[in-house]
Amino acid sequence: MKHLWDIHFLLLILFYLLGAVMSQVNPSVCRYPLGMSGGQIQDEDISASSQWSESTAARYGRLDFEEGDGAWCPEITVEPDSLKEFLQIDLRSLHFITLVGTQGRHAGGIGNEFAQMYKIKYSRDGSRWISWRNRQGKQVIEGNRNAYDIVLKDLEPPIIARFVRFMPVTDHSMNVCMRVELYGCEWLDGLVSYNAPAGEQMTLPAHPVYLNDSVYDGAVIYSMTEGLGQLTDGVCGLDDFTHSHVYNVWPGYDYVGWNNESFPSGYVEIMFEFDRTRNFTTMKVHCNNMFSRHVKAFRQVVCYFRSESDWEATPLSFSPVVDEKNPSARFVTFNLANHMASAIKCQFYFADAWMLFSEITFQSDTAMYNTTLAPPKTGHPPNTQPEDDPTHKVDDSNTRILIGCLVAIIFILVAIIVIILWRQVWQKMLEKASRRMLDDELTASLSIQSETFAYNHNHNQSSTTSEQESNSTYERIFPLGPDYQEPSRLICKLPEFAQSSEEPASTSTSASKSTTATVVQDGVPHYAEADIVNLQGVTGSNTYAIPALTMDLLSGKDVAVEEFPRKLLTFKEKLGEGQFGEVHLCEAEGMQEFMNKEFLFDIPEDLPVLVAVKMLRSDANKNARNDFLKEIKIMSRLKDPNIIRLLAVCIYSDPLCMITEYMENGDLNQFLSRHEPEGQLALLSNAPTVSFSNLCYMATQIASGMKYLSSLNFVHRDLATRNCLVGKNYTIKIADFGMSRNLYSGDYYRIQGRAVLPIRWMSWESILLGKFTTASDVWAFGVTLWEILNFCKEQPYSQLTDEQVIENTGEFFRDQKRQIYLPQPVLCPDLLYKIMLSCWRRNTKERPSFQEIHQALLEIQP
Repeated sequence: MKHLWDIHFLLLILFYLLGAVMSQVNPSVCRYPLGMSGGQIQDEDISASSQWSESTAARYGRLDFEEGDGAWCPEITVEPDSLKEFLQIDLRSLHFITLVGTQGRHAGGIGNEFAQMYKIKYSRDGSRWISWRNRQGKQVIEGNRNAYDIVLKDLEPPIIARFVRFMPVTDHSMNVCMRVELYGCEWLDGLVSYNAPAGEQMTLPAHPVYLNDSVYDGAVIYSMTEGLGQLTDGVCGLDDFTHSHVYNVWPGYDYVGWNNESFPSGYVEIMFEFDRTRNFTTMKVHCNNMFSRHVKAFRQVVCYFRSESDWEATPLSFSPVVDEKNPSARFVTFNLANHMASAIKCQFYFADAWMLFSEITFQSDTAMYNTTLAPPKTGHPPNTQPEDDPTHKVDDSNTRILIGCLVAIIFILVAIIVIILWRQVWQKMLEKASRRMLDDELTASLSIQSETFAYNHNHNQSSTTSEQESNSTYERIFPLGPDYQEPSRLICKLPEFAQSSEEPASTSTSASKSTTATVVQDGVPHYAEADIVNLQGVTGSNTYAIPALTMDLLSGKDVAVEEFPRKLLTFKEKLGEGQFGEVHLCEAEGMQEFMNKEFLFDIPEDLPVLVAVKMLRSDANKNARNDFLKEIKIMSRLKDPNIIRLLAVCIYSDPLCMITEYMENGDLNQFLSRHEPEGQLALLSNAPTVSFSNLCYMATQIASGMKYLSSLNFVHRDLATRNCLVGKNYTIKIADFGMSRNLYSGDYYRIQGRAVLPIRWMSWESILLGKFTTASDVWAFGVTLWEILNFCKEQPYSQLTDEQVIENTGEFFRDQKRQIYLPQPVLCPDLLYKIMLSCWRRNTKERPSFQEIHQALLEIQP
């Protein structure tokens, strides 16, 4: 630990020294490729709404590359006025982006698809998305005219973002493909928003002057909140504020200005929010000083600092010299005296009738912008030869000496760090060896056995064997620290697992074949590597876990569903796939004729019905066919308004098919991620909204559906928003095929490429002890409710890696009050969060039933 502190201290010194060479960001220089074409942006940071095929996935959308099939291509034809398809890039940190480049799919002359137009959306936090507009308010950017030429477009104004989406736009239905690049530099100011009064209008004899912040991307009513705009666009205003650097705009465009008559207190207050706590050295404010128009720089500035949650009581003040001789605009620099803060609130006092600002920048421990330094990424700005770039010519000898000293210091610090790290090499090797145990033993630690594992397993074993194995323990579940004990020693201390009879075997399942278990000398079950299975059915969808007794009762009954003519099914898209089958989205003609009166379709009889078709591949083995038929029997017995129903089957010939309901609005995860909570921000962004009452209504329906499943002793095992479908009027039906979709592959943890488990939704006893019960479904419901209240903008435990999520379940196991819970969402009232916390109680018997949850949600619902 001491060595780590030494390294951190040295790095702080390095950043502090580099911070001495600084100036505000320069848009004309900040034009370096950010890594799509150069490869610095990794494949995992490039995603898309959909893809034609694996060879046209998002990772192939790199400018000037022709790997795969030559570009990113969305799965379906892009329609006019549709903005569903996008290519998204995660830059991992905030960047100042000044230029974008696009290209179509050429693929050596084979491809000829390109985007004639596109829009850009961006986000600084991954949750609030902003539509880019140029300085005239236009969103659409002209794209490509052929598949091979690169078209570069300046972003005027530039954007500050971490996430960027390219969204193809068409005026007619067409296929499009894109390759893209972003140009700019890293935004090391760290400023994520400023809040200020809205700019005002100045009336001059010739014409009015509009001093509003016209490119502000936050909310603007009486004040500007939670956004960035002209004060951070890198463009300084002219001496005469009635003129502008930008053509075809109104007078005063470069400045944001206020009149002292609107501020009885005599000052304008601006609050600046940063990405983290920083060590601030200076603030630079570019002010107009055209005193002939009653405009002067500020008389005094008083700044307050917030480091944690509280504002410091003692402010910092500065009074510049009031200049009534030189009308030139100028930067006024304010020494911030190395204050540590995550937010700064400054009060600028009027020196005359008007105060006009065009740019405000901060220098802190990581503010390393300088036009004389090399770019942070490799490559040169587009259309710029490095030898002709005047920004690389340094005439200041003092700067040369300073850069030379910094280079020498960097080499010395690197040498010291190498020495420190070398001394730890053997310790690191030992730690790596310990960590390698994690993958080798997750087979055991993610305890998976199952007598009653749906219909994928042999349920002819005796109940005695099932009970005995349901409480098996595994060695070295926690190979991450010496203070952990083996669960085989701890399990006797857990009251709910003290005796196997406390929880009936009929409601407990796990995810490995019980027939594959062997016992090693220490009595710990060990599973052969090839025999590990997952929670998927033969088509890749989730499988319900049901008691063996219930399965026996079902096995003797006929399927109460009709045969449906295959020719009346029209393929729309593939939803997912498994080892032996696929799930397709189809339209079924005449489905109403095959349904009995208990099915109500809000669709005229002459129109097709949207359905999901689970199809068994013709090469499936005998066991897979039997499992598929068992799934049909199970699905045919589920009759609840909030559970997806089996409508019909095609089993008289191959391939075997089961046809289930599908809802026109897709799954709840995608539905909510496309919407915003009701409020001013949603109005400004024109995003569709969902009210809080409708969120509660959807959650109540999920609880109702799970209440029905639990009444049958069915265990879902993969409850999440991705497995809930949305119909008209916010109708919810619980489904089972989210696991099969590539879209949600990141939600599942894969054990050495074999078993997949939704660990971020699973209870601790499911992960560590292999117990899947109604109580573990209750845990998953709490996580699902958390997703809903977050509008599915964030994955549960997004700050933790998969391995850390598993470690956190160990904290629940030990119950020493060190476990991490999901935080309370912003929109979530205390009563709803208490329900979530009750779902995550360590003791399964203390968790509420779905009947209790459903009743509680009915009482809360507005």
